[in-house]
Order: sequence, then C-alpha cells, then structure tokens
Amino acid sequence: QVHLVESGGGLVQAGGSLRLSCAPSGVIVTLNSIAWYRQAPGKQREFVATISRSGTTDYKDSVKGRFTISRDNAKNMVYLQMSGLKPEDTAVYYCNVPVSGGLVHYSWGQGTQVTVSS
Repeated sequence: QVHLVESGGGLVQAGGSLRLSCAPSGVIVTLNSIAWYRQAPGKQREFVATISRSGTTDYKDSVKGRFTISRDNAKNMVYLQMSGLKPEDTAVYYCNVPVSGGLVHYSWGQGTQVTVSS
C-alpha cells in the first residue's frame, strides 16, 4: 500500500528558505516520476515541480530559479529545496506520482504547510 508523507514545512520570512521532504513508501522513486504540488487557501491544487525516472526536472514558471527538486535514490526520498520564498508561495505542499492529463496516481497525503510572512 502506498503512503505519501510530506514534511519540512514551517513559517519563514519572505526571502527565506525551506527544504521539504517526500517519503513515498510503496513507490520506488527511481522507477517513477515524482512531483510536488501545492494548494493555497481558496485555490485549486497546482503543479510545482517534477523529477522524472531519468532525473529530468521541470518547474512551474513562477518557481524556476528559486526551487530545486531532487531525490536521494538510496533513501528513496524526494526533496524540494525552496529559496527566495515569497508570500504567494504560502500553501500546503504535497508530493505524488503524476500521470497523464494532470492527474495523479495515488491518494493525497496530509501535506506540509508552508507559510511565508511578508
């Protein structure tokens, strides 16, 4: 059974940094693309970044140059290093396995809250 666990969120001032962790038990990160998503209050969940099986990365335009997605194959973990945080980055962040059509493969985990103060 797949269980997605996100951690590392917190409260940070604008311009600060955080590193989020995704522990996808039941999913082998080297055999799947893994993506980060976020949902701000009152808004739909949106794509943030993804890393493919081959290690190719892609980002939402508004986070390019500020966020970096990476993985640790030995630990079977995926990370999202966030720098230059802005108040508009405030959201609950989730990881999942993306499939075609903007959908995801598994049920959502509880996510991790990121709050950026101005």
